[in-house]
Amino acid sequence: MTAGSTVTTVERLGEHVGQTVTLRGWIYNRTSKGKLHFVRLRDGTGIAQCVVFKGGVSEELFEAVGAAGQESSLVLTGEVKADARAPGGFELGVSDGRVLQAVQDYPITPKEHGTDFLLSRRHLWLRSKRQWAILRIRDAIITAIRGFFDERGFVCIDSPIFTPAACEGTSTLFEVDYFGDTAFLTQSGQLYAEASAMAFGKVYTFGPTFRAEKSKTRRHLTEFWMIEPEMAFADLADVMDLAEDMICHIVQQVLERRKPELEVLERDSSKLECIQKPFPRMTYAAAGEILAAHPDSKFVAGEDFGAPDETILSELHDRPVMITNYPAEVKSFYMKRSEDGATALCVDMIAPEGVGEIIGGSQREDDYETLLARIEAQDLPREHFEWYLDLRRYGSVPHAGYGLGLERTVGWICGVEHVRETSPFPRMMTRIEP
Repeated sequence: MTAGSTVTTVERLGEHVGQTVTLRGWIYNRTSKGKLHFVRLRDGTGIAQCVVFKGGVSEELFEAVGAAGQESSLVLTGEVKADARAPGGFELGVSDGRVLQAVQDYPITPKEHGTDFLLSRRHLWLRSKRQWAILRIRDAIITAIRGFFDERGFVCIDSPIFTPAACEGTSTLFEVDYFGDTAFLTQSGQLYAEASAMAFGKVYTFGPTFRAEKSKTRRHLTEFWMIEPEMAFADLADVMDLAEDMICHIVQQVLERRKPELEVLERDSSKLECIQKPFPRMTYAAAGEILAAHPDSKFVAGEDFGAPDETILSELHDRPVMITNYPAEVKSFYMKRSEDGATALCVDMIAPEGVGEIIGGSQREDDYETLLARIEAQDLPREHFEWYLDLRRYGSVPHAGYGLGLERTVGWICGVEHVRETSPFPRMMTRIEP
């Protein structure tokens, strides 16, 4: 690094126009024309054009840059210049630097590659411009979520990943040996969040969850992250209001903080700008009538909605739609029922543009005898739920919460069709590497 220069990042070049700075990164692309090398350098915060003129640098540096291939690592020092033609509006006129490692034959080239090829090299694919944009938006969503709950007095409480029993259904559990006993990878942090809410009032869990569904659809991963707030002294209406506020906050934060990344993805920001309150709300029965009249729907009354049904419903609105009061039989044992017992006091939020469900929530059953009867009716192992029943024995109150799937939410906001691109290292039925 040249003495007197300031080490900075690509995203902050605009703060240093006319100054000498040092950038550290990798060659995203390089073109050479006689006495000029045009290096597009990426450093994790963005991509900047660096102009290396033969007469302005040492012969050794000029030759080294000319021999360096895609993803070679280097340090370049020079003057920052404003140039509307350059990516980001600024470029670096190089005066000094060095190549740390010259790379040849980088496997991911600008040509088209198949998805399996790219997923097998996910550790390198992350460096591409599109994946960079998606995962920086994912980061902004995570930051927005944590800020949202922090501002509202929620406490983050981590739930365990190893659990003794199912939360959502035994057919989708990953079973593991736990020192001679059987344990399972968690499907949800919800039950433990309920316990935490009885101690702290308002909590949320944020961590990985696992589903052993043998599904190869564009909406499913075997490992995904869930945000699960839980509130004591709350009902279904409170859950719906909180979920609506949270989604609006997330989208607004992405629009404010990740405009360049949305542009990289060619995401139509006008569709995100529509995400404002109020969200349309309807009951399962009303949604069923819409589907029954739709020529492409195979909906059967009384059954849960499938992905095609969710797509049809989502395409009727320019913002998420909230569907309540599903038949009790198709929902989980812990959901409180309506007065007639026919429907659950629950809500699913269906994102627009065919994305499908991103949030599922409910008011929880707070009566001990009712919850015990459900556990027994579904042949769940009572010994593993005694602690959960304790929450209804000792100071039970009305409480409610929901879960948001992070990867589906990232996919929707980014306009990405398949959730495999929304996880840094996706896990699917057919893939556990790298």
